Amino acid sequence: MSSSFHIDPSFTGYGKAGVRLLKIKRNGKYHNIKQIEVSTELKLNNHSDYLYGDNASVVPTDTQKNTVYALAKEHQVEQVSVEIEETPWRRIKQQKGIEHAHAFIFSPEVIRFCSVTHARGGEPKVSGGLKEMKILKTTQSGFTGFCKDKYTILPESTDRSFCTNVHCRYYFDGTRGVDFDSCWNFAKNTILDEFAGPPQTGVYSPSVQNTLYKAEERILNNIPQIGYIEMAMPNIHYFTVNMAPFGMTNKDEILMPADKPAGLIKVALSRRPKARL
Repeated sequence: MSSSFHIDPSFTGYGKAGVRLLKIKRNGKYHNIKQIEVSTELKLNNHSDYLYGDNASVVPTDTQKNTVYALAKEHQVEQVSVEIEETPWRRIKQQKGIEHAHAFIFSPEVIRFCSVTHARGGEPKVSGGLKEMKILKTTQSGFTGFCKDKYTILPESTDRSFCTNVHCRYYFDGTRGVDFDSCWNFAKNTILDEFAGPPQTGVYSPSVQNTLYKAEERILNNIPQIGYIEMAMPNIHYFTVNMAPFGMTNKDEILMPADKPAGLIKVALSRRPKARL
């Protein structure tokens, strides 16, 4: 089979886009993470796959994905192009500036927002909050003792990674004497503290629900002007990559991020109505 057309090798290639992974290095209680997204492109030393449908030299794109995970590179390839974008995780710093051992925050950190409604002759109704605060910890999280039925395949875990993207809104009962900056900073720091815990040891989270509730409870206990608070914490999953098929063990060192589906956990707390005399 002959062709009068010329294949342009500078544009010809194939690969795998969007191979995402989270690498965890554990040194005792102190963990390091790096999350990257890799796109690969291979150029073969022949064009038989295009010209004749002969795939003998083709390294499948799925193999390229596995190669990224396994860091292997033994194939008939003349050129390889790799583009990597690193996800900007940094360690959570406690209020005294101490960096946490295994809890991280996405950077840029958070978006602050507020809302004000004021009717003529009435008091202003003010709410504030934060969103898109993505946080992750590599240990001190579990989920056990849950309801099980014939559709349940989720195994119990006492040590797993916990990643979420916090959305929190709180409503003020009144605004007289309120320091809005202090309230917002306290809310943000409380969420981080209940999630991460002490820098060296962390704090165990038996569920996303419990961590969420404890943060809201602490905010209401410390800011009397806030009468109502609602918060959502999606459980963003990171799955352990099965590397056994290519002869490698993976003790939760290489994880694959999954945006969807994600668990969605939310709750709202308000102050109990005061008893009438």
